[in-house]
Amino acid sequence: MLRCCRAGAAIAARCGPGSVRGLGMAKSKFEYVRDFEADDTVLPNCWIVVRLDGRNFHRFSEQHEFKKPNDDRALQLMTKCAQTVMQELEDIAIAYGQSDEYSFVFKKKSRWFKRRASKFMTHVVSQFSSSYVFYWKDYFKDQQLLYPPGFDGRIVLYPSNQNLKDYLSWRQADCHINNLYNTVFWMLVQRGGLTPVQAQERLQGTLAGDKNEILFSEFNINYNNEPLMYRKGTVLIWQKVNEVITKKIKLPKEEEEKEVEVTRTKTKVVPLHCDIIGDQFWEEYPEILAEGS
Repeated sequence: MLRCCRAGAAIAARCGPGSVRGLGMAKSKFEYVRDFEADDTVLPNCWIVVRLDGRNFHRFSEQHEFKKPNDDRALQLMTKCAQTVMQELEDIAIAYGQSDEYSFVFKKKSRWFKRRASKFMTHVVSQFSSSYVFYWKDYFKDQQLLYPPGFDGRIVLYPSNQNLKDYLSWRQADCHINNLYNTVFWMLVQRGGLTPVQAQERLQGTLAGDKNEILFSEFNINYNNEPLMYRKGTVLIWQKVNEVITKKIKLPKEEEEKEVEVTRTKTKVVPLHCDIIGDQFWEEYPEILAEGS
């Protein structure tokens, strides 16, 4: 049966679309089921944000012995996967990640897959998930991947530039709040000798200033000196960078090829660890929100 189908498809390809109807292949009585498909085309002229989150990552991180409160390997792997997504889906203008989540912002005027929400979400999640498994060994050299991780996604539309900036600001503020809490919590457990329950009780009702004071007075840690990747998360943008490559060329009047260094400009996905809540970032990279996006 499969051979017959392939043969029919080959005949149709040779004869052209006009002859397909004659072969009885274009329509069938079952085609009505397509009417059940929902129209999930998203609104035009809106920023499309696909936010991806790890599923049951608390359990996943424990079973794979992630370092607390931050594991550089895990954060760098997340960023590698996000870079892969951006390189595959070039309509992404900017991405922001922290912990086990990443937000991908598609351009306002993107016509990618006719702006179908399901296509945006499934392509991002599947590309990210497969990349996580594929690149795992590059970052966790001594830790075997015990089982495949899971990620889920959601889509939100933002009609204005300010809406989008506020969304990204919200995620970065969330990064700060969570990281400050986790840093104090794990210091109380790892160096303060408290149990997780005792540490949680100690921090209940504390404000940011209280947490900073605990870190400084009890553990001699100035939170502002913690790595920016932990405090600010990771921003991914497109940038033109110069690359020096070595090429073999054959010069006139010379028999053997010679290696020479050549500089070329290439657009790459570059990670930044910086503040995106203030205006400075957006003034420095105005092309992200440009009308042509």
